[in-house]
Amino acid sequence: MIERLIEHLRSHANPANVAGMARYGINREGTLGVPVYMLRRVAKETGRNHALAEALWKSGIHEARIVATLIADPALVTSRQMDRWARDFDSWDVCDQACQNLFRYSPLAFAKAAQWAGAKREFVRRAGFSLMAGLAVKAKTATDEQFTAFLPLIAEAASDDRNMVKKAVNWALRGIGKRNRRLHGLAIAAAEEVRQQDSRSARWIAADALRELRNPATVARIKG
Repeated sequence: MIERLIEHLRSHANPANVAGMARYGINREGTLGVPVYMLRRVAKETGRNHALAEALWKSGIHEARIVATLIADPALVTSRQMDRWARDFDSWDVCDQACQNLFRYSPLAFAKAAQWAGAKREFVRRAGFSLMAGLAVKAKTATDEQFTAFLPLIAEAASDDRNMVKKAVNWALRGIGKRNRRLHGLAIAAAEEVRQQDSRSARWIAADALRELRNPATVARIKG
């Protein structure tokens, strides 16, 4: 089945799409240029299959890895597998697809977000904050305390000026702040503290987050 799926993906390769993706910072290596909507269709037709997801991931093909994030079973993902996949991230889109399609639904999600937030590797660290942002939206039963624990990690990483990290740090801060009224106030306070750091990336993260969190439409939605 793995061979048939990969051949199917290769049959839809589009070099023009690869060039376009590269302009948005996506790694060309192992990339076929298959649109995401088609990958989602393939995943839907394939269904949940954790073993197949692992085989697709090991292929190293960009699009196969995205399909893997869609068909893997969150209940079966282990800590070791999550770390291994995270170390393989070489593009922001595969990183975010893994976090949003799969990792945020794992019982290990909060622990991994905290662990990866301190990583040295750019895309592993991004994964930590991408995961926080995803949890802020989907972890409906999580407590406020689980998210307030992320705020010091956000402040600590705010001075990391690597583009893929700082954008994810900002995303996490905004996501937490939009979760409810209490977290909204705490996120604004955290952003104000981040703004005082002697760091260009920290100032950008804080200014962008405060702009959205103080937007009247955002405030009205949270109060509603």
